[in-house]
Amino acid sequence: MNNMIEAQALTKRYNGTPDPAVDEVSFVVRQGEIFSLLGPNGAGKSTTLSMLSCLLKPTSGEALIDGASIIQAPQKVKAVIGVVPQEIALYPKLTAYENLIFWGRLYGMGGKALRKRVDEVLDITGLRERAKDRIETYSGGMQRRINIGVGLLHEPKVIYMDEPTVGIDPQSRRSILDTVMSLNEQGMTVLYTTHYMEEAQELSDRIGIIDHGEMIALGTQRELTQLVGEQDVVEMHIAEETSRPEVVEALGRVPGVHQVQPFNGTLRLFVDDGNAVLPDLITVANAQNAKITSASIQEPNLEAVFLHLTGRALRD
Repeated sequence: MNNMIEAQALTKRYNGTPDPAVDEVSFVVRQGEIFSLLGPNGAGKSTTLSMLSCLLKPTSGEALIDGASIIQAPQKVKAVIGVVPQEIALYPKLTAYENLIFWGRLYGMGGKALRKRVDEVLDITGLRERAKDRIETYSGGMQRRINIGVGLLHEPKVIYMDEPTVGIDPQSRRSILDTVMSLNEQGMTVLYTTHYMEEAQELSDRIGIIDHGEMIALGTQRELTQLVGEQDVVEMHIAEETSRPEVVEALGRVPGVHQVQPFNGTLRLFVDDGNAVLPDLITVANAQNAKITSASIQEPNLEAVFLHLTGRALRD
């Protein structure tokens, strides 16, 4: 299988900032794959996409898109990529059809071929019946679907989607995720950024976890969850007035508990078997006069991986 994207130690430093926005990020996206960059806001996802789109020049490093260099051959790169930015890039006073025609012409398309492709994109996005309505009358989710359509007009080999479901309703999110999976089933390579763990888990063949500009883990979901072993995570909320260091120490000595991470009035405990150990945790907490307000058990997932690697939750 060919590599569609090869990012090689991509780094971006902005003037006046001590730390790089992106720091030697490397990863490969194979042809026909959905690859997600998962990380919190400000992690460096959008900056990485901007470099891979030839919109930002890397401070150092390189990337090849379908074999073409983002530095030496940006026009070749732009010919094979479609970009769906996080911000809506549409003209609100124009109809969806007019927007697609406008952007298609910027791609160098025209005539019957462009009109045919616009109709196809309207079908892909499920908005043919609203094609003659102005964008300003669309819901946020519908605007994002047309935004995706713009990136598909020239039939790119790979499409970048930067947080395409931010700020939209659940029904629109479901429609966009279904569109992504449908495009991939038709052979499209997808590079997808998100801070929603659930999206990365549902969509991705492989996932790169990025934080503070660094790629901290990369692999399939199974490979990533193996980083925390087969451990469950027990999350316990203890009333502030009864949360003391000796409580944390006592819970950490319970058999089957491997690690206790306290923050913001919550304890996260990495354990062998959450269901088996939870009664013992409650018994020990009661013996310490600690007031438990809630407790839950999570099986290994990407949230646990991020917590294990960074010491904080993905959305902290």
